[in-house]
Amino acid sequence: MYNPKIEYQPQEEIKRFQEQKLNEMLNYLSNFSPFYKKLFLKEKIEIHKIKTLEDLQHIPITTKEDLQQFNEEFYCVDKSKFVDYITTSGTLAEPTTFALTDADLERLAYNEAISFTCAKGSAGDIYQLMTTIDKRFMAGLAYFLGIRKMGASIIRVGNGMPELQWDTILRMKPNAIICVPSFIPKIIKYAEENGIDYKNSSVKRAICIGENIKNDDFSLNLLGKKIHEKWDIELYSTYASTEMSTTFCECEAQQGGHHHPELIICELLDEHNQPVDKNSYGELTITTLGVEGMPLLRFKTGDICRFYHEPCACGRTSMRISPILGRKNQMIKFKGTTLYPSSLFDVLDNIDYVENYVIEISSTDMGTDNIAIFIGCKNPGEKLIKELKDRFRAKLRVAPNIQFKDIDEITKIQFPENRRKAIKFIDKRG
Repeated sequence: MYNPKIEYQPQEEIKRFQEQKLNEMLNYLSNFSPFYKKLFLKEKIEIHKIKTLEDLQHIPITTKEDLQQFNEEFYCVDKSKFVDYITTSGTLAEPTTFALTDADLERLAYNEAISFTCAKGSAGDIYQLMTTIDKRFMAGLAYFLGIRKMGASIIRVGNGMPELQWDTILRMKPNAIICVPSFIPKIIKYAEENGIDYKNSSVKRAICIGENIKNDDFSLNLLGKKIHEKWDIELYSTYASTEMSTTFCECEAQQGGHHHPELIICELLDEHNQPVDKNSYGELTITTLGVEGMPLLRFKTGDICRFYHEPCACGRTSMRISPILGRKNQMIKFKGTTLYPSSLFDVLDNIDYVENYVIEISSTDMGTDNIAIFIGCKNPGEKLIKELKDRFRAKLRVAPNIQFKDIDEITKIQFPENRRKAIKFIDKRG
């Protein structure tokens, strides 16, 4: 199953390899998946006729709604074989349960090990994990398993708590951190306020998860620049999801997240579920390879991106993925301008006096989108509102409605009970 050298092979060989794995996957689903058995029967799909990656277009897509409605019908093994249960974070919908076998955990470890290796990781490294490993969260567990498989060490500090983060860095001297990038300015600020010489600390690399730090041309976005201007460490962008059980991670060339062909088949589809033109944006649609418990076939992720097929300077020839432009369901039409939440995040994350915020999208009586941003800061006032609107106009050409709220009030909105990821975007459109 595992063949890390496939990433360096000619693209024709990669395609043949994936088509062989696809054939194995289809046979597995037709034998063991209640959901896909029904789908193949209903759609009169003869899997022996699906021979190429292009033939996948003859199979209907799988959606998040399918996973929610028929969750356990995706189970391909008896429940007694499951050793771990994961739930999605429910960013756009109700959480979905994913059940993993021992083989799936081994696959997850392999995925993260080769991803960390891609980002200059090696045995002997010490990683500080600044995200949770509990609360049915896949990512934290995956990082732990992958780092151990790579032969490196890990310090499980968890999220938040800048004081504890720095105490750990100064005591145990990790050379890399794994964190949500918007947390890095907070630990920089704590270091500056408490006389910590962070620029000469042991930390040399940051594996950035959950948020973009790059523009489409791979240059640093506002958040990435904010970090790098203060702290000259290497920043590696990643993209992953629970449904994929696969990570796309940048290499040293920093030109997009590398595809692991032995783990996943990727398509880019338009709103009609047709392949987009080469170099065009589309919705990432994935087929998992080598998953035992809950494999997925042509699953639409909701994430908008594009692919790069040119060989990378690192020697890998497999496809690379761009930074995620946004989620299909989150596209905003505001005053004639098309926006994604990430562009609003970029502006707000680069303003020091903004302690926290929540963006709320609603529909007007005219059927257009309205943006309201609720901001927590220590010294609110009309002068700051004008300054904030000027910043939005300079970057996005439009200025949303801005209101100040108590910092603690926004924190409660961001982190309701049992929520592990901060809610920064609320969509109230019908």
